This record gives sequence, C-alpha cells and structure tokens, in this order.
Amino acid sequence: MKNFYNILFFFLLFFSCNKKNDVNLDVNPSIDSLSIYFSLANDFNLSQSHRKKFNQKAYAIIIKQPNDSLNRINLFKIANRYYNMDNLKEYKKTVQVILKNSENTKDTINIIKAFTYLGDYYASQGISDTAFIYYFRAEKIYLKDYDGYNVAKTRLNKALLKYNESDFLGSEIEVFKALSAIKGKEANDVIYESYNLLGVINSQLDEHNKSLVFHTKALANIDEKVIPSVFQSRATSLNNIGFVYQNLNKHKEAKLYFKQGLEQKNLIADKPSLYAMLLDNLAYSEFKLKEWDQLPKLFYQSLKLRDSLRLTAGIITNKIHLSEYFAFKKDTVKAIQFSKEALQTARSSKNYRNALAPLKQLAIIEPQKAAEYTKQYIHINDSLQKAERKMGEKFSRIEYETDKIIDENSDLETKNRNLLFGFSALTMLGLSLFVIKSQKAKNRELLFKQQQQIANEEIYNLMISQQNTIEINRIKEKKRVARELHDGVLGRMFGVRINLDSLNKVVDETAIEKRNNYLTELKNIEQDIREISHDLNREKSELINNFVAIVDNLFEDQKKTYKSKLISNIDSAIKWELVSNSVKINLYRILQEALQNINKYANANTIKIELKKEADHLILKITDDGIGFNVKTAKKGIGLQNILFRAKECDGMFDIKSTKGEGTIITVTAQ
Repeated sequence: MKNFYNILFFFLLFFSCNKKNDVNLDVNPSIDSLSIYFSLANDFNLSQSHRKKFNQKAYAIIIKQPNDSLNRINLFKIANRYYNMDNLKEYKKTVQVILKNSENTKDTINIIKAFTYLGDYYASQGISDTAFIYYFRAEKIYLKDYDGYNVAKTRLNKALLKYNESDFLGSEIEVFKALSAIKGKEANDVIYESYNLLGVINSQLDEHNKSLVFHTKALANIDEKVIPSVFQSRATSLNNIGFVYQNLNKHKEAKLYFKQGLEQKNLIADKPSLYAMLLDNLAYSEFKLKEWDQLPKLFYQSLKLRDSLRLTAGIITNKIHLSEYFAFKKDTVKAIQFSKEALQTARSSKNYRNALAPLKQLAIIEPQKAAEYTKQYIHINDSLQKAERKMGEKFSRIEYETDKIIDENSDLETKNRNLLFGFSALTMLGLSLFVIKSQKAKNRELLFKQQQQIANEEIYNLMISQQNTIEINRIKEKKRVARELHDGVLGRMFGVRINLDSLNKVVDETAIEKRNNYLTELKNIEQDIREISHDLNREKSELINNFVAIVDNLFEDQKKTYKSKLISNIDSAIKWELVSNSVKINLYRILQEALQNINKYANANTIKIELKKEADHLILKITDDGIGFNVKTAKKGIGLQNILFRAKECDGMFDIKSTKGEGTIITVTAQ
C-alpha cells in the first residue's frame, strides 16, 4: 500500500453575518424573537456557550409551535447551528425530532433531508454501517421521485463510506452509479467529485495512469459558478495529480503540480489542511530529487500547521517523511525518533491503519528489530483486512435487507390491491420477485469473490516478504550454531581425548579397558557432533521453498475441486532464493489465471504444467486438451490481457497457441 492518501470532499456551511462584539447577551424577553436568536446563535464573535444558549432559546420557541413545514425548516436551522458549533450530540437529537415530525406528516422532502443529516452524523463518528443505512434510505426515496441529482449525491456519500472502509471496488461501483444518475444533466459539482474520487481509488489500486486520467477530468470540470472558490477544488486536484506522479517516482512533474497548488489564491485561509498537505508533498518530492535548499524547513512548516489543526493522519505522514529524510542524512537518532513519534500518534488515535507506515519505516531503520516490527505489521494488517471484509459484507447485507423490507411492503400493498385480479396474477408477481432476489444473490456473490481475490493478493505479498526475512534469519542462526559446535565443543572434546590417551600408559588392565571404553564413546560423540554441524550447513539447500509450497497448495486445491487430471513438474534445479519476489508473484498469478480460464471454458480432461530453467530464463508451460479457441479473438479478453501484463512485469515473453478442438498451449518466459 502506498503512503496514506487524504482525499478532500468539502460541504458548504452557511453562516449569518457577524454581530458587533458589544452585543447585549441578555435579550429582553419582551422583544425576544426567533430571528434574533438565530442570528446570535450563528455569531462567531460570541463564545460557544453563549451561542449554545441562544440556540436553546430558539429551540424552546419552535418546539411549542405546530408541526408544519415552517416549523421543520426552523428545526433544521437549529440543527445546522449545532453542527457549526461542533455540538454533534444536540445536532443528532434535533434531527431525530425533525425525522419523527416529518414521518408523522408524511413530509417526504424533510424525511430524506433528515436521513442525509443523520448519515452525515454517523459518518463523522466513524460508524459507517449506520451512516450507510441512512444514505441508502435517502437514495431509495430519491429514486422513487426520479431525482437524479440527489441520487448521485447520495451515492457519492455511500462511495466515500466504502472508500474509508477500504472497499475500493465497491466504492468505484457506487461512483459510476452516481455518474449514470446524472447522465445528460448539468451537474459539474457531482461530476467533479466523482472523477476526483475515481482518481483517488485508482491511485490506491496502483492504477496510476487511470488515476491521472480521472484527476485531469476532475480538474477540467471545475466550475466556480457551481463550486465556490472557497472549497479550493483546483488546489485539491493539483495536489492529487502531483501525488500520483509522486507515486510513479516522477518527482519533477509532481513538484510542478504541488507548486501550482500552493499558488492558488487564499489557499491557507480557506483550506489550511490542504495547504499543509501541499507543503509536505512538495518537500518530499524535493527530498527525492535531492534538492536540499528548503529542507527540512518545509517539512517542519507543514508539521507545525498540522499540529495546530490536530490532523492526526497528516502528522503521522509528516513524521514518516522526516524520518526518511534524516535516515538518508545518516542521522539515525532523529530518524528513529520521528518514526516512533508517528507510531505513538497512530496508536493514540485508535486508527490502527495509521500504525502500518511507522512500523514499516521502523523495520527499515532498525534492522535489528525488523522481525518484531514486521510481526506487528502483519498482525495489524490481518486484523484490518478481516474488519474490512466484514464491513464490505455488512454494506451488501444492509442493501439486501433494506431492499427486502421495501419489497415485502410493496408486495403486501400489491397483494391487497390485486386480490380482485385473482390467484394467477399473484403467482406471476411472486415468480418475478423470486427471479429478482436470485439475481441479486448472484451479484453479491460475484462482488464478494472479487473483494476476496484482492485481499488474497495483499496477504500473499506480505507472506512472501515475511517468509524471506524468516528464512534469512534462520540460516544465519544455524550457521552460527554450526560454528560454535565445530570450533568450541569439538576442540574441547579433542583435548579430553588426548588426556585420556596419555593415561593409558598406566599398567592396569581394568583401568585401560575403562579408558578405552571412554575413548570409544568420545569418538562416537565427536562424530555425531560433526554430522550435526555438517547437516546444519546443508539444511539451507534442503529447505522446502515457500513459493513451491504455495504452488503445490494451488495444485492440490485444483485436484480436489475439479475433475480434470493435473500433471505438474517443477524443475528441482531452480534456485528459488535467487528468484525475485516480483517474478514469483507474477508466475503464481499467471498459474491462477490460466487454471481459472481452463476450468471455466476449456472442458479439459488433462492439464499439464511444467516449470523449468533454461540458461538464464524460467519457462512456464501450461497445456490442456480442451476444446480450444480462436486466439485472435480471445486476445482481447481480460484473462489473457492479465497474463500478458504479468509476463511483461517479469521482463519476459508470452505465447499462446490454440486450435478449436485441439487444446491450448500457453508458454511464459521470465527473466
């Protein structure tokens, strides 16, 4: 995973005009009015306690009034003012009152608005599943009312929730659904936010070229008539594009975009958090370009601003960058200090994902503790992946269960309405519902498999890296033990044997016999220890390579799951410890993809897999006796494109031969 990436979505807050500082706080009850209380509650020159007091007075007046549309509008004003005060507890209570009053009068517009407000509240509290429920309910009503713009806005809220829970595939799907809802409509703000989020998602998925395309589209759709300049959308997109180039190690291009972002008018006043992020990103690119004039000054400026704003994730990123900088400057003490501070901040924030980057950096700059930090990293990452999978499943379940409730209610109304049309019409309706639900179940299963495949790739990469570290440490330790046995114990035992030889000069038959027995025993022990020492040094070549074990597991799963006969031959002369992790991973994924395609389409009786070494190359050959296909047509398919891409990742070549009715041969040559 790349460095933590902050995405910036901004929501407009309306503020009333400021009053003079010498305003009379004790309003005379005889001239009390709702408009005065509203103005005072939104006067940021007053203390928060006084603003809260005036908001409570306004609420006391409104709650006694009849439950009409004006009353509910005024209650929303109360809620907005609590939100501006960051008093989210009272904000939530007020919105719940609005929702109850709106449901009592069947006020659909304000019901939707209340759902959205509650979704915003739970999203701000990090309670993603509850936020998702309210956004989903709002979306359903908007769909019913054919309100495409608000459908799109609600789907973007859902997409952002899924992104924050690392459900990147689900988030991407929601964004495209949002774009489809406004197709052919003037909605530059929604289009901008959609392309911006798509750019961020693809950056997280390491699809950097696609990310650049979407961020460029977002930049082109900024319309300041629709999106106020105070949101600093242009600076946001420039930062995002620069960040993609930074991930591509194109730091000269990245630096240009960061500088353009910093030059945007009123940036530090409008969005100080974005200003701090641009400073840090600019400093990091200059560090990578070895341009030292402004370093580490820029890092410290960004860190100071983020500290004042209490931007936890930004503070952690800043300190990791400072750690990298001082490590490069050979100042190990400061490098370790900043990494440990970042780790402590991450743990204090209770957002365990923030701890991954500090642990990774500490493993690099403290190699003697690398195994400990790696163990912590894997433990946290595994826990996060489990939590993310559960949350992704929960989102799907929420949509399913909410749809189910809506369908059941609709079915009940339809049943009552259609009783006059007879049993046949009711049977047709039930059949239609069954087909719809079955299709939804299949779609959910497919989505889950896609998410599981992504998670498996991340786990495999970590497993390979961890296994290499463990193997290196084991080999070093075994060599050390071998040296100790050979140089220490054997030397001492040899001395004992010499001494016993000298004692044999004593003319005593019983003593001589015993001494000979001792000598024989010592020789046996000496031989045993020598064999142990030699075995320890030989063990490196006899260890079962982790990659081979993983491939064998893949073959075993294939044999258990499918009827096709699988014949495999892996050349034992291949020295896997000399093969890079990148090549191993790509070969493994090619095997997975090929087997999956054969299982789906080939209808083969026998599959033969050969992996051998020729000169400086590894050759993977996959043969099946299936139905074959037209190679020219099939080369456009996603599966074969994936294999071709992975072969190029290995600096290798890919060849496929197939004829209908005669099977298929895939050959991959890796460097």
